[in-house]
Amino acid sequence: MISLNARAKKLIGTIVMLVWIVVYVLVAGAIGAIYLPYANGWEKFLYYAVAGTIWIFPIGFMLPWMHREPAQRR
Repeated sequence: MISLNARAKKLIGTIVMLVWIVVYVLVAGAIGAIYLPYANGWEKFLYYAVAGTIWIFPIGFMLPWMHREPAQRR
């Protein structure tokens, strides 16, 4: 298994998070535009509230990995 130093892990994590956020915003916005044009205000509010919250879960898994110290080689 490849051991990455802390600096490399943070760089990779930052790039992955930026790409994830851009892709997620485009997909969530497209889904909202396709399926919600005639929805009432509450349905739109609920969709965008949930969609605006869900994106953080993958980031929550990425951050501990980014900040974990690399294992010491023996």
